[in-house]
Amino acid sequence: MSVYDITKPLLFKLSPETAHSLAHRGLGVVEGTPLATLLERAFVVEDERLAVSAFGCDFPNPVGVAAGFDKTAEVPGALRSMGFGHVEVGGVTAQAQAGNARPRVFRLVEDRAIVNRMGLNNPGADDVGPRLAETDVAYPVGVNLGKSEGVPLDEAAKDYRYTYEQVATGGDFFVVNVSCPNSPGFRELQSREPMADIFETLTEAGASPLLVKLSPDLSEGAIEDALELVAEYDLDGVVATNTTTDRPDTLSSPDRVEEGGLSGKPLEGQATELVRFVAERTDVPVVGVGGVFTAADAYRKIRAGASMVQVYTGFVYRGPTIARDINRGLVTLLERDGFDSVEDAVGVDL
Repeated sequence: MSVYDITKPLLFKLSPETAHSLAHRGLGVVEGTPLATLLERAFVVEDERLAVSAFGCDFPNPVGVAAGFDKTAEVPGALRSMGFGHVEVGGVTAQAQAGNARPRVFRLVEDRAIVNRMGLNNPGADDVGPRLAETDVAYPVGVNLGKSEGVPLDEAAKDYRYTYEQVATGGDFFVVNVSCPNSPGFRELQSREPMADIFETLTEAGASPLLVKLSPDLSEGAIEDALELVAEYDLDGVVATNTTTDRPDTLSSPDRVEEGGLSGKPLEGQATELVRFVAERTDVPVVGVGGVFTAADAYRKIRAGASMVQVYTGFVYRGPTIARDINRGLVTLLERDGFDSVEDAVGVDL
């Protein structure tokens, strides 16, 4: 058993949000100190077969941290020291916002899942932007761009542009979040016209590389509409997927009734199929998110068309060794199947 396996029962006695805050503060203590070097020796897997080039960025490995973990952009360096190949910070909004009332995060332990209705709580672009500009880490840092609560639909594009302009200097790639299920007004953003307005405004502002994060709850027709806009506005990639408001019949935890976005193992198959659906219809890189706990999980998404994967719920349940374990496992799987690199395995099952 790992140290995390031993301490996890104690950590899980805390509320999820309290446990997350403690973990985030702990990483903040490591950030920029000699402790980071010790973490690197323990967790970073150096292997050129894991390297990925996508949308103009070079990633040391394909395992990243999904948006929501480092909302304030305070620990990108510490996360790199834990073996990750990138981090997507945020979501960041133009205005600082507190999010929804607590409790707003629930562990579905029996299902290896989480339900959250955070509501894009973050200190705002004016706070995050300067911090990002001073961040210097050895891997790409993406920024998840969200809409400020209370901003009407016809002003959403301008709101996204303001956020982008504040974080532009420090970000290596930018993800348009039009699929958050926990903030008012986001469902309307996934319609064709609002999305087109947002993409046009951000591309005119020079946002690049620019990706869009899609919901697993969209119909096939709505996803195809979104992908048409990806091509029309020459976006650089797609993140698939966000959390889901659906509740599979397989869920057994009593907290399955809580409102919010569901993430974790129950989403794995659906997320992988959306990766496949997107990869079959577009030539841009796809970032696979949803239910990634192990190297086998990551490899399925890679073979389905994902250039990279991101973890969050898996990070909560598997602990600090997750990036190392997935990267080591990927090397073994690549060797087993005769691939020279992760990039050679992308989309082989399509």
